[in-house]
Amino acid sequence: MARILIIAGDFVEDYELMVPFQALQMVNHEVVVVCPGKQIGDTIKTAIHDFEGDQTYTEKPGHLFSINGDFETTLAYDFDALLLPGGRAPEYLRLNPKVIELIQLFVGENKPVAAVCHGAQLLSAAKVIEGKRISAYPACAPEVTQAGAEYVDIEVTEALTDGQFVTAPAWPAHPAWLAQFNALLS
Repeated sequence: MARILIIAGDFVEDYELMVPFQALQMVNHEVVVVCPGKQIGDTIKTAIHDFEGDQTYTEKPGHLFSINGDFETTLAYDFDALLLPGGRAPEYLRLNPKVIELIQLFVGENKPVAAVCHGAQLLSAAKVIEGKRISAYPACAPEVTQAGAEYVDIEVTEALTDGQFVTAPAWPAHPAWLAQFNALLS
């Protein structure tokens, strides 16, 4: 059983938080979700991103998600792995120095790191993916490339593992993404 940290914030993509949170617990991992500025029991708003044939995804209100960890006291060495969901949260979470420091600590300790969709924005901001093959939502490709990684354009249902990183373009990849991440946790 691994202890997994998820860093989330308001308007995180609903499925990209809810599904890993529940599925990883189902296979007996402990999953802790933290959010800067929020305490245990506080809620974050989620957003549902859908792919309905438009030029980009659509966004709808999601659920309220109760945080079960305290960001301020979170230490990387208390966890075995890190998971970064997408949505709009990464665009402002990457401005938080402690979020960036946590990501750098997980990578520096060679712990598994999973990111989906816009979660790659956090990996890019943390400057931890140079030389890696990384998937993300296609709109994040320029940031991935600017961070020195190779952006890999894969089907929305596929995931990619390169060393300690497991990445995917969006929530339709959950079966492949979570299976590859879980394999690194074994």
